[in-house]
Amino acid sequence: MRIVVIGGSGLIGAKLVGRLRQGGHEVMAASPKSGVDTITGEGLAKAVAGAQVVVDVANSPSFDDKKVLEFFETSGRNLLAAERAAGVGHHVALSVVGTDRLPENGYFRAKVAQETLIKASDIPYTILRSTQFFEFIGGIIEAGAEGDVIRLSPALIQPIASDDVAATLADLAVAPPLNGTVEVAGPEPIALDKLAGVVMAAKRDGRRAIADIHARYFGSVLDDQSLTPGGNPRIGPTRFEDWLASSSAKSLAPGARA
Repeated sequence: MRIVVIGGSGLIGAKLVGRLRQGGHEVMAASPKSGVDTITGEGLAKAVAGAQVVVDVANSPSFDDKKVLEFFETSGRNLLAAERAAGVGHHVALSVVGTDRLPENGYFRAKVAQETLIKASDIPYTILRSTQFFEFIGGIIEAGAEGDVIRLSPALIQPIASDDVAATLADLAVAPPLNGTVEVAGPEPIALDKLAGVVMAAKRDGRRAIADIHARYFGSVLDDQSLTPGGNPRIGPTRFEDWLASSSAKSLAPGARA
């Protein structure tokens, strides 16, 4: 099967490309680095020509509300048009659990816009909504920083290893289109402030993590349903404690966001 991975050089994309190639598929890792730009359209038609499946895991280079919306709308329109012209039979996209529950979050609004374009297209599709990646917890912690204090919501989240997200995407990419949305999450829900405490202790970070029900998550006030999956999600096998024990502090990228 010929599969094109848009965003194939990123955190999820590189892992996904490797998994699909190990499965014997012909895979193109498409990104601006390889001459494929979904914003300008450069190289896009050539990249998707002959592909049975396109998996979109590209991310915006900016998290500014206006720019991230422009990225996902422009990229989505260009990519879907190229797929339609090429006769692609399955569009798979990575989104985020909770996108439709937190309208104050500009990134989530942009992902909703992307999902809307996919659903309105006549291309068979599968959307995978994932919870926050373990690798992004560092960025979430820094977003709550106020001097030597980290103020975070005590709401539950259910983070997941990026390896497990890539594995789920690989399964979905080679399966028939669902024409629907599925969710994937890690095996354990945990309060965000408590998770931050675990990470900070592991990094020997001397700041204090404080539970604050009014603390905002990139613009939104959370409750226990905001960032946790609904009924019957797919569950990744990797526990955060095990991942943290085998990962370096560098894996918790302070600039990452989901």
